[in-house]
Amino acid sequence: MGDVDKAAALVAKNEGNEFYKKRQFEEALACYEKAFKLDPTDMTFLNNKAAVYFEQGNFDECIKQCEQAVEVGRENRNDFKIIAKAFSRMASAYQKKDDLKNALFYFQKSLTEHRTPETLSKMSAVEKELKDIERKAYIDPDKALEEKNLGNKLFQKGDYPGAIKHYTEAIKRNPEDAKIYSNRAACYQKLAEFYLALKDCEECIRLEPTFVKGYIRKGYALMATKELSKAQSAFQKALELDENNKEAIDGFRKCALSSSDNPDEVRKRAMADPEIQSILSDPAMRIILEQMQSDPKALQEHLKNPDIQTKIYKLIESGLISIR
Repeated sequence: MGDVDKAAALVAKNEGNEFYKKRQFEEALACYEKAFKLDPTDMTFLNNKAAVYFEQGNFDECIKQCEQAVEVGRENRNDFKIIAKAFSRMASAYQKKDDLKNALFYFQKSLTEHRTPETLSKMSAVEKELKDIERKAYIDPDKALEEKNLGNKLFQKGDYPGAIKHYTEAIKRNPEDAKIYSNRAACYQKLAEFYLALKDCEECIRLEPTFVKGYIRKGYALMATKELSKAQSAFQKALELDENNKEAIDGFRKCALSSSDNPDEVRKRAMADPEIQSILSDPAMRIILEQMQSDPKALQEHLKNPDIQTKIYKLIESGLISIR
């Protein structure tokens, strides 16, 4: 093939690009087809045609053009970066067709030719979507209840590792059931895995913010990790939901007694927290704290304001103030 043909092909391609930018797709296709006839060794023109079909929503034709482009590219030793681009566009077309397995396959093939952050990101998104589909397909509340009951039986026998195994399977089968997380947290506490217990308590509370047991177990997990002020706050929340709950009352009292130890260390740790510093430097909060000291009833009024409530609970968690 002579230089004249290649030059003419490039002119036709550039004309096609101008039409493409204007979304005049039929005219762009005609130019790209002309370019490929002038130079059938350059896969770029087929890639360009595929891009047009992709924009038109004709994903089957897009895939067909990409496949042909890869064949031409291989035969004529075209740049591996262009071959990678064809594979990536094929993957995107399959993704649009909701054929995620093929989308993942061709994103992977693209990356074997040439790795780019964009393709990696697209592949990760498809992997995440596939995992989410698999996770949802696995959900079965009836089987979750079976596993939960098996876990309860083992818990009662003192087989906490065995119970955890069944509770974990129950969570996979029904990840929206807050009480299963609470049950597993109880197992972790028995095994002195307090940070794992705390994590399950947090998820339990996120799913069911009014579940008193979640706050109580969170409180005891925090006590075990020596975070007494945060534990006291968790028990306080439990008491707000159920003021007569004996476990919450006992936990709160234990925290109150224990937190009286090393007050200087508690204050030093709290004052190093930038959020605490910000709260204490707020003139309005200083007035509120003074009111709370002189009039305990003022606390309940201030807690009705969500913003102030958040700040007060932060101060309780830090150990700087406590509510008896």
